[in-house]
Amino acid sequence: MPVITISRQFGAGGSSVARLVADRLGLDVVDQALIAEVAKRASVPPDDVQAEDERASSLLDRLAGAFSPLAAGLGVAWDPPYPDAAYDPRREVLQLTQDVVREVARTGNVVIVGRGAAHLLRDRPNVLNVFLHADVAFRQRIVMEREHIDRPAAERRVHQMDANRRAYNKQVYGCDWLDVRLYDVAIDTGRIGFAGAAAIVLAATEERAGTPA
Repeated sequence: MPVITISRQFGAGGSSVARLVADRLGLDVVDQALIAEVAKRASVPPDDVQAEDERASSLLDRLAGAFSPLAAGLGVAWDPPYPDAAYDPRREVLQLTQDVVREVARTGNVVIVGRGAAHLLRDRPNVLNVFLHADVAFRQRIVMEREHIDRPAAERRVHQMDANRRAYNKQVYGCDWLDVRLYDVAIDTGRIGFAGAAAIVLAATEERAGTPA
């Protein structure tokens, strides 16, 4: 029952490689479906979950959370943006996301894209943790083609998404997302290509399982 996690720089082909591997091994891919499941459990629109996905909380968010009990102690009126001043939607989304990742990992036969899965599952012996990276120019081209945007917009998207993911992993798991020691396999998709990366993941899965992939 293989479990493969794919962490990725933005535009390095995480979803594409995941689909190629899943199709070859008959596995399920947990990517956008995870957002839908978390939204269902939290009873919020999927767009709200997407907005919080793999992003570190901002300083303003943390200050707002800290100010609520402080204001109450000082007798200052505080009108929280949520019905319960103790309710933190970001924390709720994070907890539900982690719950779903652990649940699908228990069932096995799955490729999990992002969401800190490599850190959540790193102590499990049946999990193969993969990191996909590529140079910025390659990833900008991929994003331009995929999102139909110009180069300056793609450059901003790549920078923003990489920064979000790195900050998210640092804040939530206390580790450097780019530290290759966290992963079993690190692949440059700009040099190897998506199909080549999938072939490497398949070979690593075969070696881990001791059976032909």
